[in-house]
Amino acid sequence: MKNYLVIGNPIDHSLSPQLHNYWLKKNNIKAIYNKEKLGINELENLILKIREKKINGVNVTIPFKNEIINYLDKLSFEAKSTKSVNTIYLNGDEVTGHNTDIDGFECAIKDAKFDISNKKVLILGAGGVVPSIIFVLNKLKASQIMLCNRTRAKAENLKNLFKNLIVLDWGEMPEFDMIINATSVGLKAEDEMKLDFSKIGKNKFFFDIIYNPKETNFLKIAKKFENKAENGKKMFLHQAAAAFKIWHGIKPEINDEVIEILDK
Repeated sequence: MKNYLVIGNPIDHSLSPQLHNYWLKKNNIKAIYNKEKLGINELENLILKIREKKINGVNVTIPFKNEIINYLDKLSFEAKSTKSVNTIYLNGDEVTGHNTDIDGFECAIKDAKFDISNKKVLILGAGGVVPSIIFVLNKLKASQIMLCNRTRAKAENLKNLFKNLIVLDWGEMPEFDMIINATSVGLKAEDEMKLDFSKIGKNKFFFDIIYNPKETNFLKIAKKFENKAENGKKMFLHQAAAAFKIWHGIKPEINDEVIEILDK
């Protein structure tokens, strides 16, 4: 039986095993998918297990999407362009890193029927998924991409990849059409963003990459001020489906039954 897993720290919130195991069963594939909390010093050994075919594929979540690159043989175009990896597989004898977060975010925006072109977008956070988001925003022709992070230097580093990025101080609230929470603030029910959204007006699009819990305080604020709110469920589903196709050669169906798995 083949083995797949998602790694991260924290990892308890991940619903990847429920989703992938559902698709494995649905497609009669003899494999199992687990989750594992790792420390940074355990990444090298993980890659060794992939080389030895003890593990057949890995998804990577916070905080390792960038750090894992040091241990890989090859990167896809998407992973190279974003310096971010969330899906690993053995291609011949090369351990290869790919980025399906790009697919995930782009499909989620299309599902939400939001037209990014000529829109001003503010991103909160500078973690591993942010380069994928910026990559898609550029592809979909956003007019302005602004970013603020508690540690400004980390935000400034992203300008090496994306020259058009505008870096703001944490707490600044410029005019925007869409705001994206790409921080981990919201994974715990008591988490609060501590930003002032009272003067932004209505009809903005608030997108939270967090999908569990399904309504963070960030999204509750969005609704309070009469804005459109979307969590990261569709992004999660689409990035997972893209990884599943890489590993198994089958594009799994995203239907109501699958969505219910995440809502339980």
